[in-house]
Amino acid sequence: MDRPAEEPETAHETAAGDSSMNAQPKLYGDRSFWGITGTQFLGAFNDNLYKQLLLLLLVAVPVAAGGQGKTRDLQWLGLLLFSLPFILFSGYAGYLSDRWSKRRVIVAAKVTEIVIMAVGVAGFFWYAQSGLVPVVVVALCGILFLMGGQSAFFGPGKYGILPEMLRERDLPAANGLVLMTTFLAIIFGSAVAGVLMDWWGGRLWLAGLMCVGIAGLGTATSLAVRRVRPSAPQLRFQWEMVAIPRDMRRLLAQDEPLRRALIVSIVFWLTAAIVQPAVNALGILQLGLDNQKTSFLVTIISFGIAMGSAIAGAVARGRMRAPVQRVGAWGMVAFLVLMAARGGPNDHLLGYWGSLAVLCVLGMFTGMFAVPLQVFLQARPPEGLKGRMIATQNLLNWIGIFASSGIYWAGAAFLRWQQWPENGMFALAALLMLPVALCYRPEANTVA
Repeated sequence: MDRPAEEPETAHETAAGDSSMNAQPKLYGDRSFWGITGTQFLGAFNDNLYKQLLLLLLVAVPVAAGGQGKTRDLQWLGLLLFSLPFILFSGYAGYLSDRWSKRRVIVAAKVTEIVIMAVGVAGFFWYAQSGLVPVVVVALCGILFLMGGQSAFFGPGKYGILPEMLRERDLPAANGLVLMTTFLAIIFGSAVAGVLMDWWGGRLWLAGLMCVGIAGLGTATSLAVRRVRPSAPQLRFQWEMVAIPRDMRRLLAQDEPLRRALIVSIVFWLTAAIVQPAVNALGILQLGLDNQKTSFLVTIISFGIAMGSAIAGAVARGRMRAPVQRVGAWGMVAFLVLMAARGGPNDHLLGYWGSLAVLCVLGMFTGMFAVPLQVFLQARPPEGLKGRMIATQNLLNWIGIFASSGIYWAGAAFLRWQQWPENGMFALAALLMLPVALCYRPEANTVA
């Protein structure tokens, strides 16, 4: 891409960037902030609609001929292929988000989403014609891989642009609102997936058409995002950026609180990635629920996360509140253990209605834990490294999520071997989160 094509936007960005942060509109009156919030909402809705549709298909895939009607849970395959692009592309995505305007990267990612969703229509049409045969499973998971790639390039821009276009004291409230609306999108996306699965069944290509329209709307909202300067316009690409750049390794070696927070983030996302397929398996395989009720179990978690995110953002008021984070960590452990309790007719003590209540509270504690952690990881790095810090965080988080696919596969195999019920997976998730609750002691820091 030649420099002359960039000059008009760069000049505009320079003028915008040179203006004082005090001249910025108030957070809730900022059209640009609502633009990025709407863009993130629609993108998260699309991701979770397609992903939950696919996971519901994969939770009980028929075994090949001779399997005598047996099924197998292949949700781990969907997790693996969705997370792999983040490992492959996050480093380069971080480079792009610092080298070019983050707004430009965001818009380009949303246009790409339209194309991928159109390919998804073809994938679901193939499923309607052929059923869930192995080649169709691979094709649908391949589309999930493409979605992961698009999200990998979108991630550093959407999070990295907040510190660049907002006052630092607005970051806790902004992150709380963005995270809250993101999980509301997960609520609606996951809930709609269950409804569409039961309504349309073999005509899921109609759901694909819906996703194309939503991607188009998300592209439109991305155009409302304010232009910002590239944070490192002279940055040159180096192959080490595909992994963790040298300057990021140096920063993490010198900054112990940042390094600890990053490790905690990895463990948190590894644990969180296990919960959604565990809930799907609980609902369909153990409790015998339909797709709508199973998806509602997933959505109630996100509803709780939205509440917890709002609580964390309101309590923060310009500070990272360590007690909020510690309460969140212990609450997650306690309510994951409750989900693993055995008893009752389905060998699950809580049953459907009890699970709804417990999963909602679990989500609330999750939001209380996640918001202060995300704010700290955004605000701590120096200005020129924020995009690469977010990309590094994405890379390491998705390595954790990638690992969770193997842990889920191994955990499910262990449960089958021991003839234990599917809700035993929640005990495994609690064990993974326990060291964080025991050992992590975040510091309270002012970001105003």
